[in-house]
Amino acid sequence: MFRFFTTRKWVLWAWLGSALILSSLWIQVEIDVKINEWFGEFYDMIQKALATPNAVTIEEYWASLFSFIYLAGIYVAIAVAVSFFTAHFLFRWRTAMVEWYHSVYDQARSIEGAAQRVQEDTIKFSRIMEGLGTSFIESIMVLVQFIPILFGLSVGIPIFFFGDWQYGLITGAIVWSIGGTLFLVALGWFLRLVGVEYDLQKKEAAYRKILVIAEDDETVRPKTIEELFDGVRGIHFKSYLRYLYFNVGRIAYLQANVLSAYVFLAPAIVAGVVTLGVMQQIIRAFGRVEGSMQYLLKAWPTIIELLSVYKRLREFESQIKANELVSSN
Repeated sequence: MFRFFTTRKWVLWAWLGSALILSSLWIQVEIDVKINEWFGEFYDMIQKALATPNAVTIEEYWASLFSFIYLAGIYVAIAVAVSFFTAHFLFRWRTAMVEWYHSVYDQARSIEGAAQRVQEDTIKFSRIMEGLGTSFIESIMVLVQFIPILFGLSVGIPIFFFGDWQYGLITGAIVWSIGGTLFLVALGWFLRLVGVEYDLQKKEAAYRKILVIAEDDETVRPKTIEELFDGVRGIHFKSYLRYLYFNVGRIAYLQANVLSAYVFLAPAIVAGVVTLGVMQQIIRAFGRVEGSMQYLLKAWPTIIELLSVYKRLREFESQIKANELVSSN
């Protein structure tokens, strides 16, 4: 799966492409920091304007809005370009995988579901990596940039439960985010979601294979097809039930998450020790830090699918190597 990074043919695409994507994501995060600063200045201006009529001129108001449009325009342009390049980058990665599978297909074709592994799983792998991989890297960059900002904004502000402790807000974000993530990871492990997804794909592969055979051989139907589809139905219903239990915890936590920053800031808001602009900056920075630390939580269904695809492809490659050893002997 990772020959893309070690094969001479693809080395420029793999390493220079990775560097370009990483640097572009870093620029996006830098712009996001500037936008966070803009929110503080804008809402302080709003507070000033509402408290004292005509304290802010219409020219100042429009200038503030246009400064946001300028930052947002740069962000959108970079995001669109990165998305376009990433799609090409990952298709080259898929091509590197497929080329190797083609070169060893004499050993691979006898493996059950070989066609599905080469065609369907490789495209799933590239599509999931397109969203999941870049989001993960961006989450790390957001933490690097926004944790110091959150720390600077929260110094001297009373925080619920932590009082005047200078690390209170950051600690609250970490405890709330990581605690919730670990809870749902444990729930997903207890419900065996990765295993269910893997079993589901195996049942679907067997069903698909027998349908292909049945196109030319009428002796395999209808009984064999019906038996296989019963297995497909059973594993799907099982996955629906497992995800029902998982989503109870996940959705409840995400709804409670909306209020988390306001809960921690309650003493400061009630005491009136922060302006509207500073409050907005803190809440947005808190949300960015919290959201990045909750990456596993929010992306958990996609991560489960990626782990299942990875497991199938690793098993497929192991079987190919085993077949190569048998044929060489």
